[in-house]
Amino acid sequence: MGQDLGSAIEQAIAALDLPSKVKLLSGARMFSLSDEPAIGLQEIIMSDGPSGVRGPLVVGGRVACLLPNAALIAQSWDLDVMREVGQILADEAEDQETHVVLGPTVNLHRTPLGGRLFECFSEDPVLTGHLGAAYVQSLQKRGIAATPKHFLANEAETERTTVDSVVPEDVLRELYLLPFQIMVEDARPWAIMASYNKINGTTATEHDELLNKILKEEWGFDGLVMSDWLATKTAVESANGGLDLVMPGPDTPWNRSLVDSVQKGDVSEDTIDDHLRRLLRLASRVGAFAGGGTWTKNLPRPDSPERREQLRRLAARSMAVLVNRDNTLPLRKDSTESVVVIGRHAIDTVAQGGGSAIVRPPHVVSAATGITRALGEDRVTIVDGVRTRTQWLAANPELLRDPETGTRGARARTFDKEGKLLVTRHLEIPELEVSGESWASGAASIELSAELAIDQPARMMIGTRGAGNWDVSAPGYRESIRTPFHDGPGGGFFRPKSHAVPLDVAPGARITATTEAENENRLIGLVAEPALKNSAAAIRDAVAAAADADVAVIVVGYTQEQETEGQDKSTLALPGDQDALVAAVAAVAKRTVVVLNAATPVLMPWIADVDAVLFAGLPGQEAGDAIAAALTGDVEPAGRLVTTFPARDGQGPAWSVTPGNGKLSYSEGTGVGYRGWSTSTEQPLFWFGHGLGYTEWDYKAAEITSMERETVKSVRVTLGNAGNRAGTETVQVYRFPDDPSIPPRLIGWAQLHLEPGEQASIDVSCDPRAQRLWNSTVHRWDDIVGGRIVIARGLGDVRLELAPTGREAMTAGTSKE
Repeated sequence: MGQDLGSAIEQAIAALDLPSKVKLLSGARMFSLSDEPAIGLQEIIMSDGPSGVRGPLVVGGRVACLLPNAALIAQSWDLDVMREVGQILADEAEDQETHVVLGPTVNLHRTPLGGRLFECFSEDPVLTGHLGAAYVQSLQKRGIAATPKHFLANEAETERTTVDSVVPEDVLRELYLLPFQIMVEDARPWAIMASYNKINGTTATEHDELLNKILKEEWGFDGLVMSDWLATKTAVESANGGLDLVMPGPDTPWNRSLVDSVQKGDVSEDTIDDHLRRLLRLASRVGAFAGGGTWTKNLPRPDSPERREQLRRLAARSMAVLVNRDNTLPLRKDSTESVVVIGRHAIDTVAQGGGSAIVRPPHVVSAATGITRALGEDRVTIVDGVRTRTQWLAANPELLRDPETGTRGARARTFDKEGKLLVTRHLEIPELEVSGESWASGAASIELSAELAIDQPARMMIGTRGAGNWDVSAPGYRESIRTPFHDGPGGGFFRPKSHAVPLDVAPGARITATTEAENENRLIGLVAEPALKNSAAAIRDAVAAAADADVAVIVVGYTQEQETEGQDKSTLALPGDQDALVAAVAAVAKRTVVVLNAATPVLMPWIADVDAVLFAGLPGQEAGDAIAAALTGDVEPAGRLVTTFPARDGQGPAWSVTPGNGKLSYSEGTGVGYRGWSTSTEQPLFWFGHGLGYTEWDYKAAEITSMERETVKSVRVTLGNAGNRAGTETVQVYRFPDDPSIPPRLIGWAQLHLEPGEQASIDVSCDPRAQRLWNSTVHRWDDIVGGRIVIARGLGDVRLELAPTGREAMTAGTSKE
């Protein structure tokens, strides 16, 4: 910060009285901060950002790029990919004139049951930290603030607003603080978001030890700490504890009582000034203070050819080939073999998770569409699968038309208590946000209506989505229902419940649904979609089609009911009868390829019976084209897993997400993910770091090229492409301490691309921060001494080993199928 800017900030602070200062330290609205013309401070706009820059509305807002989910992008293990993601988000933020993006989410994949893992990077703190740092640097290079979250120990959703995460000091330091430390030291984020939960008895927004002593003093963080939305419950404790900004506003504990607390002497005005100083520093960095900035115009649209190709490539490149027997993949585009594409997820491909990160994309390409486009209609047959959702989504706008205008979409009308019409609007999508940010806020009742845009009579599910009292009507049908809210914050936004009934309807049939006002924010919408066959019939049709085809591609996965903010999973089993579908198809198909449309580990009881498995994540708006590119090898799916996959429920070092008496004990210590699995007598289904790609790799030799005392700084690995296709390899370096009670850890990785038959050496930089242990007795770091250096493709496929004092490979591993 320059001297002139520093002086301007101090002058601005001095120019404001106490009430004016405090007002600026709470949000003005849900996603904005107040301006203050007297000191040249402009309004600051924020937006959720893990999967795209959504804007202020959860639904019904502007169209935005829907990126692949964060865990899928992380499977690239590629810092350049993360930088490219940062540039896309910066473009989107500039186009929406948004100053602050609320991401990345860098909590760890402690247990695969975590509902929000899809928007977090990995189970490893070093991989997470470096990927996050690249994201932050790229975004902030464009003048858009990044906000790493959620600080701290917020690895699950169950009771997330009240749970006390009980985490030993060494575990906090070595695992959960480390990603944030790497980002603060390497990328200097301009903001960080504090979580809802308690850590060892103290709420995150009031945690003096974490916020003041470690983050701000020890690490030198000069940015702003904001609360998660509605997380702040106190004034004195949070203001003194290191929180700088309360979100959202304007009604907050600080606005209600902080001025009085300062006047009583419970909070120093110097503390208020420090919070304001950090806010003004953020404002200056994003161009909202002391001169301001300008927004770049004419940026690529979300549906532009340039952006579509970019998102397709990023998603496909990050997918991971888990199984590929007899080189079943890639599928040849020049072949005449017939392909049947099976599954509800093939038609209703899930592109994103649920919760605050949802984005309104310009489109979502289904797997069925993408594969058909890649291989040709003459080769591909599409067969629906079993039902995978228990709740209905809002209708596809293509199935509805506005009864007043006849255009695609629906009609919303709001009324006052006397039934007088207030506002009538066309809805491009048949779903509406009812909140303080919405035009429908304050209405006594809201009516949604639409006519069915179908070509012929059909049996369809008709109903409503969203909490509240509803009166619903369609030809021959009328019903009054109450749909409940979910418990906890955002109970009307996250995982909205629905109600629908099967009806025989004709083209042009009108659906009308009216709901009364509620005290909570919520999403509401119309449900209208074709009724599905029962599982037995769906499986029977799939088996018949698979028996006649040369290749069966089955697309299965989770939905937003499993991968969502606000709720954890209870099992890793695929929802519905998808396992039965895969098993039945595999029993008759000549070759079976399973595409997993899921972001987190899935149980695979059928894995021995299928020929290939592609882990495709939640691929974003270009989902189907990206899946097709990966299946055909147009883009090599060079991803490596970022989470260890158990073979059955209950396996692994950490499993339960359910607190006991309000406490969630991190009793596995530092043995999270592959670290804990490495000492287990059981083997996981797939290791962290696993991924086959489409070629073979021959590791020749390795040597340590740089050390500082006991810390390995660099390892050189020589390897060759032993396959018949070009490929990208991720060389992973782990350190195993001599003490078997101390888990191994990833200390570095690097990537190289080689043509068939090529050989090269690559230098792997190793992070010293991963090669130390926290001494909780004297509260300091001690370097790891001795042990082994392991070069691997995940710990299930070790290739070479070194002693930290050695210079040549001790043993060479062999490739595994």
